[in-house]
Amino acid sequence: MNGNNVYLSAAAVTPSDAVDLPRKPTQGLLVTVTGNLSVVMEAGGQIDFTGLAANVILPLRVSRVRATGTTATVVALY
Repeated sequence: MNGNNVYLSAAAVTPSDAVDLPRKPTQGLLVTVTGNLSVVMEAGGQIDFTGLAANVILPLRVSRVRATGTTATVVALY
């Protein structure tokens, strides 16, 4: 995100328990399909979100979206 709070690019996310996102960290995640989300934060901690609604932007700096625990569909925002 630049100084104007605008995301400059986006990419589809394929959740993985072993592989980080190709571009990391994200500046946010857009939830496109309702569900749960498990991520590894930029600093290394893991956190799980449950019952996320679609069309919500989460302002998270993550390096990985985990397959285990993720049922939501998300788009990485940069």
